[in-house]
Amino acid sequence: MKIWIDADACPKPIKELLYRAAERRNIILTLVANRSLGHPASQWIRSIQVSAGADVADQEIVRQLEAGDLVITADIPLAAETISKGGHALDPRGVFFSEDNIRERLSVRNFMDDLRSNGVETGGPRAYGDKDKQKFANELDRFLARHKGGI
Repeated sequence: MKIWIDADACPKPIKELLYRAAERRNIILTLVANRSLGHPASQWIRSIQVSAGADVADQEIVRQLEAGDLVITADIPLAAETISKGGHALDPRGVFFSEDNIRERLSVRNFMDDLRSNGVETGGPRAYGDKDKQKFANELDRFLARHKGGI
């Protein structure tokens, strides 16, 4: 199993938490972004810089993703593609996407996109906070315990 981060929009506290998890559990962690990202020197942590453009990082993750891999993303279409390839998708706020919830989330996303394209102000996501980080950490730990045999 590998961990992939849709890194352009991933909050820094989540990246730092994932760096520690990769080191502690000897899991390859790859950040994918359209800009250069610094990260700790480690045999377990890598980065891929892709060209600028809509969904280029997402496409690279999907191209390299293998069944059983974990993708960290808030991007619902990327989460849907991850699930369709047999991977797992976890939002930086600690919500797992699954076959049970991804269709509904895609529908809501598309509806909100339609509203915005017609000039309706929908607002953005709430500010990222400590509760989000804690929920993510808990879900990640549970997932890794089930899929990598614990610490």
